[in-house]
Amino acid sequence: MLNPIHLRTLRECVRTGSFAEAARNLGYTASAVSQQMVLLERAVGAPLFERSARSVRATAVAELLAERCGAVLGALSTVEREAKALVAGDAGTLRLASFATANAKVLPVALAAIVAARPNAEVHLDEGEPDEVLGGVLEGTLDAAVVFAYDLDPRVWPVELRGTELLAEPLAIALPESHRLASGQEVDLAELAGERWICTRADTAGARSLSRMATAAGFDPGIIFRSNDYGVVAELVARGLGVAMMPRLAVPDHGVRVLRPAGWQAFRRVLVLHRPQNSNPLLPLALDCLARSCADLRTRWTP
Repeated sequence: MLNPIHLRTLRECVRTGSFAEAARNLGYTASAVSQQMVLLERAVGAPLFERSARSVRATAVAELLAERCGAVLGALSTVEREAKALVAGDAGTLRLASFATANAKVLPVALAAIVAARPNAEVHLDEGEPDEVLGGVLEGTLDAAVVFAYDLDPRVWPVELRGTELLAEPLAIALPESHRLASGQEVDLAELAGERWICTRADTAGARSLSRMATAAGFDPGIIFRSNDYGVVAELVARGLGVAMMPRLAVPDHGVRVLRPAGWQAFRRVLVLHRPQNSNPLLPLALDCLARSCADLRTRWTP
């Protein structure tokens, strides 16, 4: 295979008609240029220059090579630039996944920061519950996934993944603004024993956490509406159709009153998971942007 460095030198020799001038233009010595041309002649199997004491004359083979290798050298330069950009994280592709409430409150800030820092990179976001996105991180089709786990429903993440906590969300009690207990800062769960409850599906960590908190308070919550969309849960609460336990990230900015459950310090932990072996240069930037997007929330919510 022909050496691209030798071909670049050949083009300059053909253009200038002089090894010495080509050497000055390329930053080589004349001897180094001459040696490169000897090696290229061996690779081609034909003389490339007619040499004399004061000048060199390109042969037809040299002129053909000089003419045809321009596009090749240009393509190699493009590949080199693209590879350097990829290594530096200025280009390339980043694939993330997260769950719905984090996609609404955390990811927009983080994604905007990533795109601003690396405008030539491709950034993709998918949505799913933790068990739906773990496989993608393990298999490498996702670079990282933002997931959650409830303190009252502990889980263990795959040992192949590294997890970094981003937020500790307090579990809050959401009441309609007109509720009899809505004026306080906290509420004894036992006072809500006879309320209609709105909750996520029975097979979810949120539902299991509510059941354990209610059992500790001496009652079984009467759940009348279920939805895994916390936007739906919040709207039902706001309409006075019941009360709910919600992780703080899922609580809307208006329409409901949020109280602390008295005597409890229970949290939903938000983490980002990734493979330690992942060498994507965009990944450290993504982890940093996710952490910074959560910094204000973490300061306000972590006791």
